[in-house]
Amino acid sequence: MTRIHPSAVVQEGAELGADVEVGAYAVIGANVRIGERSKIMPHVFLDGHTVLGPECTVFPFASVGSQTQDLKYRGGTTFVEIGARTTIREYVTVNSGTADGEVTRVGDGCLIMAYCHVAHGSKVGNRVIMANGASLSGDVLVEDDVTIGGMTGVHQFTRLGRFAMIGGMSRITQDVPPYMLVEGNPAAVHGINSIKLQRLNVAAETQSMVKKVFRILYRDGLSTRQALEKIRSEVPMTPEVESIVKFIESSERGILK
Repeated sequence: MTRIHPSAVVQEGAELGADVEVGAYAVIGANVRIGERSKIMPHVFLDGHTVLGPECTVFPFASVGSQTQDLKYRGGTTFVEIGARTTIREYVTVNSGTADGEVTRVGDGCLIMAYCHVAHGSKVGNRVIMANGASLSGDVLVEDDVTIGGMTGVHQFTRLGRFAMIGGMSRITQDVPPYMLVEGNPAAVHGINSIKLQRLNVAAETQSMVKKVFRILYRDGLSTRQALEKIRSEVPMTPEVESIVKFIESSERGILK
């Protein structure tokens, strides 16, 4: 059974799946859809054209689906999509898109800790962890399995590659390639996210290849173009290495050095 506290406001048109729980004083807008077995705690605000997947938990005072803070917003229908089994903690804000039809998206199995912000048009992959106070500017891309430390700020249009680890209180202004370990203000790449690779039981040979890519990119004193040429000629193109190379080749802001 769906359980709605008597003090909650669920506007006509909202769609709540089976076994959804809505706490006291929560407000759910007319265009919100909530997947089955999700829990909306007291004082949550869900608005706009927002979809939550099944088994999500939204903690008190979070605001999901509100109008973008982008001054370029001129009206239109924009969206927020939250995947399955994602947890959104206290005071998190996830804003809707800016351009008509634009989507802000957070994937499956994410943990967005207290006071984090996901701005208009950002795309957050699956199993991403954002620690307390981390903020994504507009149109940021965060690939799967990224961890972002607390109080970190990510610049607009920046990309964070899969399995990257960002240390707390960092300032990210350029793309972070997959598997890299980054921290600082200004941020710099300090190594690979070896702990994550070990936890995923990635083969030792593959880890060695990723480390070799790191050394070529960041220790050999080469330009990015020269480093890519050397990687392609000297490192076996495993899927992991290929993903790093393609990520860098498609970078528009350049990669962190």
